Amino acid sequence: MQPCHSRAGKTVPQGTGYLAFVPATLPPHIAFDGEMIRLLSDADIALGRLAGITEILPNPELFVAMYVRKEAVLSSQIEGIQCTLDEVLEAEIDEDGVRTRDIADVVNYVDAMNYGMERLTTLPLSLRLIREIHSRLMAGVRGEHKDPGEFRKTQNWIGPQGATLSNAAFVPPPVPEMNSALADFEQFLHDRYSLPVSIQCAVTHLQFETIHPFLDGNGRIGRLLVPLMLHQREVMARPLLYISHYLKANRHEYYDRLMEVRVNGNWEGWVKFFLTGVAVVGHEAADTAKRIVQFRSEAQQVAARMGKPELALIDHLFKHPIMDARTAEKLLGMTYATANNALSTLEKAGFVAETTGRKRNRMFRFQGYLQLFDDTPSRPPAIYDSKHPSGYPHGSGDALGEEPFRP
Repeated sequence: MQPCHSRAGKTVPQGTGYLAFVPATLPPHIAFDGEMIRLLSDADIALGRLAGITEILPNPELFVAMYVRKEAVLSSQIEGIQCTLDEVLEAEIDEDGVRTRDIADVVNYVDAMNYGMERLTTLPLSLRLIREIHSRLMAGVRGEHKDPGEFRKTQNWIGPQGATLSNAAFVPPPVPEMNSALADFEQFLHDRYSLPVSIQCAVTHLQFETIHPFLDGNGRIGRLLVPLMLHQREVMARPLLYISHYLKANRHEYYDRLMEVRVNGNWEGWVKFFLTGVAVVGHEAADTAKRIVQFRSEAQQVAARMGKPELALIDHLFKHPIMDARTAEKLLGMTYATANNALSTLEKAGFVAETTGRKRNRMFRFQGYLQLFDDTPSRPPAIYDSKHPSGYPHGSGDALGEEPFRP
């Protein structure tokens, strides 16, 4: 990393010859030009629309559960964890089945998000809560030996495989400076007056990634902070604004913007990028919610003409959109034969599709519903023509937002 001193902080030479970045205190001064004001307004409109539409959903908790899973998949994919939404849903049905490490990582992300939302009823967003969520995220998975729930006690760094402290793309603050930055960060989490909440979310995410306080899992925790803050500040009653959809679609610019702040102090470029993402993702989620209401109504009308088991099973499929006959049997409280016949009837009608090709232990996918959550990210018009200021090795596949390489 090159020497720098910006509004966001400065690089400080360390005794062994490398440069570490020490962030400035929060909040930063953000210049509000016309574009910033417009983007802030767009983001707030999208958040308000999403919050309003979700209130008309017949069962909003089903929608929330699916979006938590989708966010878990997308946020993990940013870090190179390869797992699909279908695989996570199948793992939930077959709890005793063999899970890959990637599936376990995503299942933990879902658990960490749900835990964080529940814990906010008794504990404010704070360093303590962040540690607790991190402990859930890393329990029993590939990072379980990297001090889950504990801030690091050694230096870490970010870069491609084989990078060292001397040639890393980015070196977070040393431990003493990290602890000071975390104390300042926690004060900022409680600050309700310095910045609009959408911009505070943008600053919170970037500052957390810059401090990089854990040995693993920083990227995912940093993205979790966004819906948690929106929920705590009563902007969203439910965790439905997930920025990972936008960040994954614009991954290179995402890393560029982070480094632009650290190197050149360009807070405004990052905040505008983030606000654009909030508006894009907020409107996409609101549109999905409307389509769910329509799809549910039409599905129930058709299933009602088939029979009571099929109608009941349609309702259960919204909660378990990948299902086998044994699960259907338990949920319906009917015989295996009745449940299996109901699934076959729904398959013939095109509601579900068999995914295994087997004659036994068949699995069915509620395809019309899951298609509403397909990953089809929107790419908004560029705010300006980025020239890759970060210096990150684009296309390398490295988890530059999260995985530090260390001794």
